[in-house]
Amino acid sequence: MNLVMTILMISLLLSAILATVAFWLPQMNPDMEKLSPYECGFDPLGSARLPFSLRFFLVAILFLLFDLEIALLLPLPWGTQLMEPTITMLMAVAILTLLTLGLVYEWIQGGLEWAE
Repeated sequence: MNLVMTILMISLLLSAILATVAFWLPQMNPDMEKLSPYECGFDPLGSARLPFSLRFFLVAILFLLFDLEIALLLPLPWGTQLMEPTITMLMAVAILTLLTLGLVYEWIQGGLEWAE
C-alpha cells in the first residue's frame, strides 16, 4: 500500500470516529430557549411591532464595514511584490484613510457611544 492510500485511509477512519463520537457524546437536554428558532432574545410569537434599538443595527453595520476592510486589504502582501507596488500601496492607503475618516466621523457624531 502506498503512502497516499495510507494517509487517505487514516484520515477517513479518523473522520468517521470523530463524527460518531460527536454524534453520541453530547447530552441532549433541549429546553424552550434552545428549541426557539430565534436567538436574539425577542419572543418569536409576540408582536412584531415592538421598538428595536437602532444602535444594534449601527454596531452591526460598523462591524461589517471593518470586516470588509480586512477582506479588501488581504491581498496587500502579494501586491507589494509587483513591479510597481506604488499603485497598490496608494489604493490601500486610500481605503484606510477613508475608513479612518468614517470612524472619526462616527466617533464625533456619538454613534459609538452605547449609553447616552
